[in-house]
Amino acid sequence: MLKPRHLVAITAALLATTASVAAAEYFNRIASFPVALNNPDAEAGVENSAEIITATEDGMVLVYSNALLGGIGFVDITDPTAPKAAGFVALDGGPTSVTVIGDKALVTSDTTEDFTAPSGYLSVIDIASKTIEITCDLGGQPDAIAKNADASLIAISMENQRNEEFNDGVIPQLPSGNITFFDVADGTVDCGTMRVTELAGVADFAGEDAEPEYTDFNSLNELAVTLQENNHIVILNGETGEIINDFSAGTVDLEGIDATDDGRLSFTENQPGRKREPDAVQWLDENRIIIANEGDYEGGSRGFTIFHKDGTELYESGPSMEYIAAQLGHYPEGRSDAKGIEPEGMEVGTFGETKFIFVNQERSSLVAIYKDTGDVPEYWQSIPSGLGPEGALAIPSRNLYVTANETDLSPDGLAGAHVMIFELSEGEPAYPQIMSDLDADGKPIGWAALSGAVGDAEKPGILYAVSDSAFSEAYIYEIDATAKPARIVKKTVVTRNGVPAQKLDLEGITLDGEGGFWLASEGDTAVLTPHALFHVNADGEIEDEIAYPAALLAGETRSGSEGVAKIGDTLWIAIQREWKDDEKGFVKLVSYNTDTEEWGAVRYPLEAAPEGGWVGLSEITVHGDYAYIIERDNQIAGNAKLKALYRVPVSELVPAELGGDLPTVSKELVRDLVPDLAANNGYVVDKVESFAVDAAGNGFVITDNDGVDDSSGETFFWSIGAL
Repeated sequence: MLKPRHLVAITAALLATTASVAAAEYFNRIASFPVALNNPDAEAGVENSAEIITATEDGMVLVYSNALLGGIGFVDITDPTAPKAAGFVALDGGPTSVTVIGDKALVTSDTTEDFTAPSGYLSVIDIASKTIEITCDLGGQPDAIAKNADASLIAISMENQRNEEFNDGVIPQLPSGNITFFDVADGTVDCGTMRVTELAGVADFAGEDAEPEYTDFNSLNELAVTLQENNHIVILNGETGEIINDFSAGTVDLEGIDATDDGRLSFTENQPGRKREPDAVQWLDENRIIIANEGDYEGGSRGFTIFHKDGTELYESGPSMEYIAAQLGHYPEGRSDAKGIEPEGMEVGTFGETKFIFVNQERSSLVAIYKDTGDVPEYWQSIPSGLGPEGALAIPSRNLYVTANETDLSPDGLAGAHVMIFELSEGEPAYPQIMSDLDADGKPIGWAALSGAVGDAEKPGILYAVSDSAFSEAYIYEIDATAKPARIVKKTVVTRNGVPAQKLDLEGITLDGEGGFWLASEGDTAVLTPHALFHVNADGEIEDEIAYPAALLAGETRSGSEGVAKIGDTLWIAIQREWKDDEKGFVKLVSYNTDTEEWGAVRYPLEAAPEGGWVGLSEITVHGDYAYIIERDNQIAGNAKLKALYRVPVSELVPAELGGDLPTVSKELVRDLVPDLAANNGYVVDKVESFAVDAAGNGFVITDNDGVDDSSGETFFWSIGAL
């Protein structure tokens, strides 16, 4: 178990990554390439993927596998800040891995139709002409391909994977897997040199059904292989195919983790004897290997482990990466019981005199970066990587690190698969922009889904934010925006009669002037969540609950309250979209007088909605003579057009009676927020949901990461300066 002092060290490292340290170098994202650009003729909404990624030997062209579309894609990164589509080669079956030797791309493809008779092949593709020159039948289903240091030898892990729908996926399921070798001469493969090392009978668990997953050569032509489902590691002589050593990947006693999918982030549970079940493996030098413990069958210990090649365990990360992800708002609570952050892809690269370890986390969509010290790895930073980073590639000659993100949610109108490019350079990390401290027990203050904010009335730089329905409990967070990154220093549970309040979807918060808050909850009649206002004290206890009146609810829809602000005795609530009684293109700003208990409203004119999308409000904040309102479309990435801050004169907020003719307010554009979002060099996120003004008059914008559910988990927090 990580002791509090280790957690303090982690937090110190996180904060240090953003401190101004002379000559310190960090990785920052410089570009993002949507892989759909390589398939412009594909039917709209077709799911893409970018899984395993490599580069030409000069580092100028990226090559990635796309199993969903059945081919490999190319990306020109001559200018890494402006990647360009460079073509696609269609293949039979689904490509599983790719490497480059000389001017050729070597691709393994799976053509299996029957799990009991797996099949696949190796293809050699000329990169310049995009033509297939050679194919070699592999006699089974391939997974990963690796080349040795001088590119004279390749090794392919023939997984012959199990059918997870047969017998509940229980193994053994024959045929067993193996490692298949080929010699490489003059940059091409001679199919006649194929030789096979059988792995059946090696592992202690289900040994008759070896399922090799990932491979990597060291400089001695020794090949490390993970047998993920068998929870085993094998070291082979690449030249002879002889097994040099094999050993169990072992187990980890996980303590202080979140192991229950209950809509709460609570790092108080244990998983004893958790099998590591590693996916990726990399050599750190001639003697040490490092594995990413994703899990797939009965385990997954959520971290990474370093072994000597003789099987001696040298280092175990335990849940430390999960704690970091939780502090960054990236912990995937919906995966708590299984794989947590799910470390999967991995890379090791030496940049100058520093050897970096990169651990891709599929479910948190982060990459944790460590420095190899030869002993205990030094945590350096975490970088955000789109949705589901799997492929990992270091290009030290160009100071670049590249990820291939396999998850594509574009059929659902969400973000598609991307290749993302990061550069190592002097300066400060651009991410995170907000993170949390540790709680009183030395565990991370877990957070996500910031959906509304307000500034403290007296303390410059202090903000308060709320979470939405991403969690089963509702929270009020205190944020210190004077720190860099901004820090969540306190989390308060919203309670009713002393227990966590249920049926809340908080989207707005404002000060009550007495040390407490007014909260606006977005209702959903379908799940019995009421449209309502809640008055809470400083401890989060609900003291009063104000239901919306029948005259307002007569036209209700799911898209309700998205912000609340207070002017004198009157609360103003921004309704997100048109309700049934609204003219198209107009939404209500609803008023409630806390003294007289009277309701009213005005009309707010929306910008035109994009084709296939909608436009609505996300926040209302009052400062000086104006009410500031976030207006946005629901589009993401290249389809995002409107994310903007407007202002309405307070003098025009004169409510009329509900049900009658409502006056229409005027609005003025204050700031287009799309360039701010694009400056993060990823894709433009859809949910800009919070705007707060602190006691010094500075405006702060925050995005909502949806609780890492169908989201990259990225939260952006920035100041637009004095208003």
